[in-house]
Amino acid sequence: MKYIKQLFFTTIVAIWGCFSSCNYLNVDDYFMDTFNYDSIFSNKVNVQRYLWNIPTYFKDEGQIWGNNWTPGVTATDEALPTWDTDEFMGVKYARGLVTEDSQHRFFTMWIDMYRAVRKVNIILQNIDKCPDLTIQERSEILGYAYFMRAYAYYNLLVDYGPLVLVNDEVPNMNEDMDYYDRARMTYDESMDYVCTEFEKAAQYMPSKDALTISQFGRPSKDAAIALIARLRLIHASNAFNGGDAARRYFGSWKRSTDGEFYVSQTPDNKRWAVAAHYAKKLIDGGGYTLHTVMSDEMTPALPDNVPSENFPDGAGGIDPYKSYKDMFSGEAVGYKNPEFIWARYSDAVQNYVHHFFPVGNLQGWGGMGIPQKIIDAYRMADGTEYEKAGINEEEKIDAGVSFSGYQLQPGTSKAYANREMRFYASIGYQNRLWPCNSTTDNSRRNFVANYAKDGNCGKAATTSPTDYTLTGYVPVKYVHDDDAFAGNGATVTRKFFPIIRYAEMLLSYAEAINNIDGTHTVTDADGVTATYSRDYNEIAKYFNQVRYRAGLPGIPQGLSKEEVNKLIQQERMVEFFHENRRYYDVRRWGIYEESESEPFIGMNIEALTEQFFQRVRVNHINVKTRMVSPKLVLVPIWKNELRKMPSLDQNPGWTK
Repeated sequence: MKYIKQLFFTTIVAIWGCFSSCNYLNVDDYFMDTFNYDSIFSNKVNVQRYLWNIPTYFKDEGQIWGNNWTPGVTATDEALPTWDTDEFMGVKYARGLVTEDSQHRFFTMWIDMYRAVRKVNIILQNIDKCPDLTIQERSEILGYAYFMRAYAYYNLLVDYGPLVLVNDEVPNMNEDMDYYDRARMTYDESMDYVCTEFEKAAQYMPSKDALTISQFGRPSKDAAIALIARLRLIHASNAFNGGDAARRYFGSWKRSTDGEFYVSQTPDNKRWAVAAHYAKKLIDGGGYTLHTVMSDEMTPALPDNVPSENFPDGAGGIDPYKSYKDMFSGEAVGYKNPEFIWARYSDAVQNYVHHFFPVGNLQGWGGMGIPQKIIDAYRMADGTEYEKAGINEEEKIDAGVSFSGYQLQPGTSKAYANREMRFYASIGYQNRLWPCNSTTDNSRRNFVANYAKDGNCGKAATTSPTDYTLTGYVPVKYVHDDDAFAGNGATVTRKFFPIIRYAEMLLSYAEAINNIDGTHTVTDADGVTATYSRDYNEIAKYFNQVRYRAGLPGIPQGLSKEEVNKLIQQERMVEFFHENRRYYDVRRWGIYEESESEPFIGMNIEALTEQFFQRVRVNHINVKTRMVSPKLVLVPIWKNELRKMPSLDQNPGWTK
């Protein structure tokens, strides 16, 4: 009998294997889901286990450098790695090697998100069968279920664009293909649906304060609202709101079933007010503040033009370097951070720090380069734009400088002296000190990096053809002074990744308010009504908090809308460096082609140390074969799926 049962089960699984590839709406765990319905919903413990299995479909959000999940940092102008492997799919995407039918695709996310949706729908259809759920437990399960479904669609929306919506359905298996055929929603319909789902989730979910330390990493109702704010800002932006970029990217893209434009070609200025509303909702009611560390005797004096009032009215009373750096290095405790609206422990961040570390004595991989463009975006300490500061990069400082526990070495280029504090918290440059305090091996501590060809971490210092920086710069944003990969006692601190933080709400609100024409009134699902118009004082109040935390002066008075937008674009470029925001920002602003067409510049890593400070164009396959095309605004849908669903349209520029 045991043999017969096993044979039956094996046969059913084999049959399911024949059908599991029929469509992404059918997933390979569907048989087990249906087979175990009775046991899943027989008691609340099983329901909760089933619910908390769904997040396994969501990847570590800190996996932004190398993955097949989403293009990420290496598909932008803020990273230039030497590696050309399938691990770095963002590089391949930017080079046009991710196609509609090749193995190099981001199909993992597409199918996994619909798996998550299916599981949520199974819960929603069956939750009333569970006999021992209390009202509070049922409410919490519903909240997280709605959130997970919205988050699955959110991931699809930001990368793939308009959704294929299954509503509350759990599609049957083994149906004719006509049963599965369905058209995509428009972008506006998709956006409204996802935001409505997040609002629905927020009505059930606990507040962040209600989560325990052991629940750090779970989203709260605030995370749902913050993601609405992020989505509504995208929705209001040039590429998705009838601007010139909407015409360039999507002007001829219509739904084949009815001729409807997928992306609106008519601007709707009220969308900026909607975006402002949800950001302001977190600002006013979330209890969040920017992360700060109090100043001490090692904190450098503020430049004369930076307000000295206590933060947030000025930059007084805080240490700008530690306030920013400690959020990412692992120094600040993640679950206590008042800036993290939603964050998580991230093994991916912890692992990818290895790609930043110098080669040779530190045994790093050192090939995650940063273009000079990013370096130049960081201002001088007094807020002066770097390009206007008149720095001779070949000149060096004579004496070392120490501040906030950071040491600027003697002989460092003046290009790296007197810069804003986020520069030191984020950028590894020629002659930077790597403390590596955790190791007791003195030969591996206090390492001073030299990226020239004859330097201790240049091309000649590695036996690998890829483990060196192409530009003379590497990121250090997530590196702690204790971190080390070589030597006795070497350890790497546990890392946190901010999925969404309060600084984003401040800058998003400032951007949204800046772009409002006239006056608009917004009412949300909670019945909260507010009226919004362009208000320079409001822009300055919230923008300046981010600037003051960095120890910089605030926004000048009297700038035009266009000038403020440029300022915000640069601020987001620096503030969210290597947080996976720039990929989406340049696309929504409609400056993707402009930003990606700029040449990749770096220091002369092919030269000896004395000639290192010469700006040169990077000559590497990851640059030479890079492509700029409007079709790269959205990731392609795999052809294998399109062939099975005649009504499913491909993204513009890609073939069906």
